[in-house]
Amino acid sequence: SLNVLNPGEVAATGGTSGVVYGVTDTPKADLQSRVNTFLHVNNNNSDPRLGVLLCINGTGIMNSWVHRNITPDLSYNQMNLLAKDVPVGSDGLIVLPFGNGAERVLGNRSVGAKFLKLDLVRHTNAHILRATQEGIAYSFRYGIDIMKDLGIKPSVIRAGKANLFLSPIFRSTLATLCNVSIELFDTDGALGAARGAALGAGYYASPEEAFANLSLLEVITPENSWADTLEESYHIWKGNIG
Repeated sequence: SLNVLNPGEVAATGGTSGVVYGVTDTPKADLQSRVNTFLHVNNNNSDPRLGVLLCINGTGIMNSWVHRNITPDLSYNQMNLLAKDVPVGSDGLIVLPFGNGAERVLGNRSVGAKFLKLDLVRHTNAHILRATQEGIAYSFRYGIDIMKDLGIKPSVIRAGKANLFLSPIFRSTLATLCNVSIELFDTDGALGAARGAALGAGYYASPEEAFANLSLLEVITPENSWADTLEESYHIWKGNIG
């Protein structure tokens, strides 16, 4: 649904689970099966195209758990507004969002969702909200780093403007962590399936024609002033996965 056809192009979703799918021309698989490699829809012998798929079970479901149990009286937009006043890095509060079963990206381990380094004097609901979205973005970065080892070299991340990608905090954090722009489109999985089926049936003459009407809504660029703080925070987060 996001016109991801060539090396460097990456698609992402952030619903209950998070998915990242990147295209490469390098036939390589992860020996630990943390991510999976497939022939992409436009693969051919002279111009190979392979897709590498990352799935993270505990993403949007973590944010919705916090919504239900921490701030049930707020809308998601109000949650984002409250969280934006917290400094990048959430003043040291760490959230591991892996509470939705075993994670392939962690070697099929069930590490559970966790709040770490909670300071009962310093931290507030707003910190929990921001740390949750940062923790989810860190899990994306963790998986994307594995994808890079398989030849994925992200030049752009494309997503539908929905779910977690409605949050300015999440998408700016992810863009900065990965040092790439995020393009947000007016599309969803159902439209993508319809375009793919029509292309396969010959209704469209080419992938370019199939995606000609795809509407770009917004481009999120990395926040360079955040980069060093986020990178330091990410590595602290990563060191607590266990």
